[in-house]
Amino acid sequence: MKFKIIIAFLLIINLAVSAQTSSELNSAQILQGIKKLNVTGSVLYIAAHPDDENTRLLAYLANEKGYKTGYLALSRGDGGQNLIGKEQGEDLGLMRTQELLAARRNDGALQFFTRANDFGYSKTPAETFKIWNRDSILSDVVYIIRKFRPDVIITRFPPDARAGHGHHAASSILAQEAFDAAADPKRFPEQLKEVQIWQAKRILWNTYNFGGNNTTAPDQFKIDVGLFNPLLGKSYGEIAADSRSNHKSQGFGSARQRGSAIEYFSSWKGDLPKTDLMDGVITNWNRFEGTTGIQRLVNHLHFEFQPEHPEKSIPVLLSLYQEFESRKKQDPIFKTKAEEVKNLILACSGTWFEAYSEQPDVAVNMPYKIRIDAITQIPGIQISSPFIQKEQVLHPNQLMSFEATETTHHISQPYWLAQAHGVGMYQIDKQSNLYFPEGKPAQTIDFTLSIDHQEINYTRPIVYKYTDQVRGEVYQPLAVTPPVTAHLDAKSFIFNGDESKSIQVKLKAFKNDASGTFSLTLPKGWTATPEKVDFHLKKYGEELAVPFLITANNDAENGLLKGSINIDGNTFSKGIKVIAYEHIPTITYFPETEANLVKLNLKTTAKNIGYMMGAGDLVPDMLKEIGLNVTLLSENEIMNGDLSKYDAIIAGVRLYNVEDRIPFEQSKLMEYVKNGGVYLVQYNVNRPLMMDQIGPYPFTISRDRVTEEDATVNFLKPNSKALNYPNKITSVDFENWIQERGLYFATDVDSHYEMPLSMKDTGENPSTGALLIADYGKGKYVYTGLDFFRELPAGVPGAYRLLMNLISK
Repeated sequence: MKFKIIIAFLLIINLAVSAQTSSELNSAQILQGIKKLNVTGSVLYIAAHPDDENTRLLAYLANEKGYKTGYLALSRGDGGQNLIGKEQGEDLGLMRTQELLAARRNDGALQFFTRANDFGYSKTPAETFKIWNRDSILSDVVYIIRKFRPDVIITRFPPDARAGHGHHAASSILAQEAFDAAADPKRFPEQLKEVQIWQAKRILWNTYNFGGNNTTAPDQFKIDVGLFNPLLGKSYGEIAADSRSNHKSQGFGSARQRGSAIEYFSSWKGDLPKTDLMDGVITNWNRFEGTTGIQRLVNHLHFEFQPEHPEKSIPVLLSLYQEFESRKKQDPIFKTKAEEVKNLILACSGTWFEAYSEQPDVAVNMPYKIRIDAITQIPGIQISSPFIQKEQVLHPNQLMSFEATETTHHISQPYWLAQAHGVGMYQIDKQSNLYFPEGKPAQTIDFTLSIDHQEINYTRPIVYKYTDQVRGEVYQPLAVTPPVTAHLDAKSFIFNGDESKSIQVKLKAFKNDASGTFSLTLPKGWTATPEKVDFHLKKYGEELAVPFLITANNDAENGLLKGSINIDGNTFSKGIKVIAYEHIPTITYFPETEANLVKLNLKTTAKNIGYMMGAGDLVPDMLKEIGLNVTLLSENEIMNGDLSKYDAIIAGVRLYNVEDRIPFEQSKLMEYVKNGGVYLVQYNVNRPLMMDQIGPYPFTISRDRVTEEDATVNFLKPNSKALNYPNKITSVDFENWIQERGLYFATDVDSHYEMPLSMKDTGENPSTGALLIADYGKGKYVYTGLDFFRELPAGVPGAYRLLMNLISK
């Protein structure tokens, strides 16, 4: 069998198609893909956050049933906690986005988001909708439904208190409302220029039995999703565990489960299925008139497939591709199936191609070199492109490479971070961006395959590829940068009174001979010396640390310091941030060059601080910012060093959850307190704890928290030393907190502890477990759920003042 395949290359910027590196499928995976070609059903699963999804059900629906399966997470998990690093807020949202995409690569589903920003834990949907723009997020859900066109919608949560989280309940409320709104042409009519109205058959609730909350019932519809897939060589419980274990920032590593696993469903709207999830829905090509030929071709393809000679399936695949392409305007499912066939043609022919840059980042509007590699396993293929003078023959199993030069004209910023946003919602230019969960690649290449006079278009991103000595071949997205970035080494700079402080701005060049001017803009009452600097960076990658002396004058007002670069007649105001973990692609984005300038009246008595890192936080950096000497303590220093030289020791967030050596170190820490030291423990989740008693006297860590960041804080013991020395704490010190007051408060507290504060969310009983203080021997022990780990980086003055009191003797 001989085919003539001509591959033409076109460079496209931000092409509105799905772009990915070439996938390589084995024969079992090819057959799995062939089986899906006869399935036209679709399911959309809706919940609130990354890790809310039922990965076992998604794996079953996508692989066993062959449905087009999607997961719509309303948010990116920006307000969650981080078990593996210091990232918070937007940074954590970027990480969790990639963790979700990695999970979907395991279970076979698609991933979507709305504009909703995860602003932190919320106790009720009413509280959630005060912060989210309900109508805007509903519009996003409706858009995804109209674009995805699911036959069945499934929610993870109910719309009430049983959901356990205001965001969870809100996701169910919005899903049920969107079920009707998506079919109503009067709702969000502006979308109908791009998508059509859509009525799903039913919307169900995937009930559950976990966390002590059993919402299943014998009369509910049931599916056994624990089946074994012989083509994939795994059960859906195993696939689900691999998928869920990608949520590493949340500590969701899961054991593989095998055997029968029953999922339960009740109905929100539409009838409850009796025999099959798709009762009343035609899920094969009988759904459309005149498609018996398609079904016949797919059946032939399935039964005649030869695993050792997949190339023999190409003629039928080409016929199928013609059928699907000719019907694309009839229904979007034909376009979806055409894309599936395109990838199967590549897999069956052993044809592979990709494009990559020689460097991980390139400057906007600057030329850079790219390399294109192509290979096939069948004879008779010719390749042409604008980068080579004439058509070239690709010989079987012989890699052919081409080099070219290209220029990209847009910075590669995640679309939801391209504009300033409020607490509840990101701002985006186009709602259609929502169909691209991580955004579009910075730049892509179009490949055109011509096979027996049929032209088939493919798209691949330009990526960066390198070989790591430990990990082997590694791919990461190409970053398109400003010509020069300006990075500030803190989110907040803290000034105690009318002091001056030197800060550094790190300039980094992403092109040769980068010359320009960097200047600062400051709020009222602040001065910078110098006001601006000229720079010349000779080589790509060169860095220059520029010092500025910042002075807070008597009339200084807290506000934003902003930096800007003028270069080549253009102004840029971006830093650069790289988030690198082995389980996700490297993330590069460009935050604004800005930081809070905070002037406060702060008294400190503790100067030398020992810090024990837990899951990761920025508290040590912020303590250094106010002039304290901070030492990160190793196990050796705790066990064998002289701890008496530290005025206080602070345990980082979740230390007792993640540090398996803490049970052995605890006696040394308690001895330090007994001899006159101060030991402050920040929040830990209630399980798993490495030891039962983390203080000198008993208390229990609960799930209690106060999520309203402006909740009134009552002083139960106004004369407590913690509220008076060395700083007088008043209600003003609890103003302008962000996200929440605190979390994982203590209960069942021993009488040795003083609890000077109480607080509550609206409609709840007061909690006194946010702050525990106990004298122990000559020293002091503190446990606090107050979220200093968020407030200090945000530059909240009162958080600094209170923390200084807590670590004072």
